[in-house]
Amino acid sequence: MKCWLLAFMLLHIIPTEAGFGVGGGVGVNVGPVGVGGGGSVWIGGGINGQNPPSGSSSSDLGRAYSALQAWKSAISDDPTKVLDTWVGPDVCSYKGVFCADSEDGQSIVAGIDLNQANLKGILVKELSFLTEMSLIHLNSNRFSGTIPDTFRDLNSLQELDLSNNQFSGPFPTTTLYIPNLIYLDLRFNNFTGSIPDELFNKNLDAIFLNNNQFEGELPQSLGNAQASVINLANNKFSGNFPSNFGFMGTKLKEILFLNNQLTGCIPEGVGLFSEIQVFDVSFNSLMGHLPDTISCLQEIEVLNLAHNKLSGVLPDLVCSLKSLVNLTVAYNFFSGFSQECAKLYYRNVGFDFSLNCIPGKNMQRPQPQCSLIPGGGLNCLRIPGAKPLVCGSVLPSSSSP
Repeated sequence: MKCWLLAFMLLHIIPTEAGFGVGGGVGVNVGPVGVGGGGSVWIGGGINGQNPPSGSSSSDLGRAYSALQAWKSAISDDPTKVLDTWVGPDVCSYKGVFCADSEDGQSIVAGIDLNQANLKGILVKELSFLTEMSLIHLNSNRFSGTIPDTFRDLNSLQELDLSNNQFSGPFPTTTLYIPNLIYLDLRFNNFTGSIPDELFNKNLDAIFLNNNQFEGELPQSLGNAQASVINLANNKFSGNFPSNFGFMGTKLKEILFLNNQLTGCIPEGVGLFSEIQVFDVSFNSLMGHLPDTISCLQEIEVLNLAHNKLSGVLPDLVCSLKSLVNLTVAYNFFSGFSQECAKLYYRNVGFDFSLNCIPGKNMQRPQPQCSLIPGGGLNCLRIPGAKPLVCGSVLPSSSSP
């Protein structure tokens, strides 16, 4: 998985201390980022009567002062007293605000990190004044409402983490127009509706939309994604996988669809994820047999197919994957597994095949449940595709039999 160096670099180039540490890692775990140690407090009297910095050399900080004071006024609860330091024109002394020198040697606001500050309020349009800012980390607060349309003016923004808040409404399309954004984290909010096709056409490296109320079918543009991690878990997505699923960039490392309402087959295109390490489609309604192309996932470590309606014999080509750490196929309708699967315990691979229809094995479904296999007449292996697949590539259609 791609390392997120931006936040780490900020800690070394920013001379100002702050009370909230920068952190922006990517992973499958869903949770708040840790809070950094304490820092200095600017002592300069009350807000009233203070003027923003003057002079051309301080024009950027003057606009930052206006933006941050407007935002402070829109925050109604600050139990940890973070904003007690947001006093006076020296914005670089504010807790959670990070400054750096621009190319012309002037101080600019380079980032805001208020993770776990438990602030209650809204985002204000004036934050778009901070055009030199590279990151906004606001996870684990109580911000609500919507994302201001003016966020599209944040030309330098690369990381936007709004996770674990109370934002609502449709997908914030303004984020699609932030030109240099590479990390988008909207998980654990109350967003609703469908997600736009344009999302997966953007040059985003990390897309976290899990634990919202998104619904509808997955966009066909999913196959265009260039991200290394995509998490769409715990929503209400429905329908089949897009026909071009798997044709996305080969740098994909993790993709999670667990706990949605997806139906149909696992498409053959999954075999094109030559570098994927985590593939989780558990808690859906997928059915049919597994595609042979799963044998191409030589870097896969976590393969979770549990709580679906998959059937057939779990083949050697799955259980012989060399990098497996955990294989979960519980709560399906598999009727057997191969010798390679029986060897997984000796390889110290976690293997859960409970509640299937495997004769002679413990903890299987009662026989009446196995008498009628869901989707038993659907053989996913024979669904024709536009192009035949081999591991890690697509053969020209002319080579098909």
